[in-house]
Amino acid sequence: MENPAIWDYRDPYIWMEKIRNSEMPPTMIAVALTGGVQGKEYNPNLPETAEEQIEAAYEAYQAGAVSVHIHARNPDDPTVASIDSAVYTKINEGIRKRCPGMIINNSTGAGPQYTPKDKLAGAYADVKPDMCSLNPGPFMMDLLLKERPAELGFPREKTMMPICIPMVYDDVRSTAKSLKELGIRPEIEVFNHGHFWVVNDLISKGLIDPPYVLQFIFGFQTAVYPTPWNVINMINEMPKDSIFFVPGVGVYQLPLNVMGLVMGGHVRVGLEDNVYFKRGELAKNSAQQVERIRRISEEMNRPIATCEQARKMLGLKPV
Repeated sequence: MENPAIWDYRDPYIWMEKIRNSEMPPTMIAVALTGGVQGKEYNPNLPETAEEQIEAAYEAYQAGAVSVHIHARNPDDPTVASIDSAVYTKINEGIRKRCPGMIINNSTGAGPQYTPKDKLAGAYADVKPDMCSLNPGPFMMDLLLKERPAELGFPREKTMMPICIPMVYDDVRSTAKSLKELGIRPEIEVFNHGHFWVVNDLISKGLIDPPYVLQFIFGFQTAVYPTPWNVINMINEMPKDSIFFVPGVGVYQLPLNVMGLVMGGHVRVGLEDNVYFKRGELAKNSAQQVERIRRISEEMNRPIATCEQARKMLGLKPV
């Protein structure tokens, strides 16, 4: 059966025909609940514990999200990422029970202090995820961490955190190889155009299989600039048989989401990417962002994909 999410996005005639006939693929909404560093000091509604992440996933699922991206936190210190498979197992198990069919996508990012092997903890959870993120190259940033008050636990002063995620081809290849052996589809987080060198290397070596699921990261330091022109440029560089999602960091979340919808792609929202709902107003939860992009997508004659439809488009096993 033909995959409605795969077509030649570069061809203007196909795009116009799909718009005329309302034949854009159903929109897949992914949600990223929380990152690996920032916590409740940025938004008190940001989930840190396993229980909070399960509840946040359920709320997003009810709102229309078909996929959830998980960064497990250390139960003994929720200000840092966990590399304990048991923590991922607890979260995955809870989501499986409360959100039937939802696609679980565990992070292999963790933090700069961990080795590539450490970062595979989420892939080795006893309750196996459907997907795992795969970072195809290095990046760096200066992250200004807000003060964390004592009432939140694990207090810290405001500090600048310089981060560099080192990564070489062998790191990426070994991670991709491990995911393939486990039967987990990678979600490749493409930060800039140069990462396509690495994506094509993985394809040429048979380390990833179609459909290639690409997450374009816009607005992150040392990532590609968050502009409409760069959305088009990234699409132009995609390998054949690719599916793309468009998130946007911070204030760029909503306009980049909408640009992704216009181009026929899919979207990611959530408090990992943006702790605000609009200027000056903190988001109540990730579900609030899911609900908004769902409304926009439906107004654009793009219905929201069900979990069953999303699994077929992404080449995942049914549940």
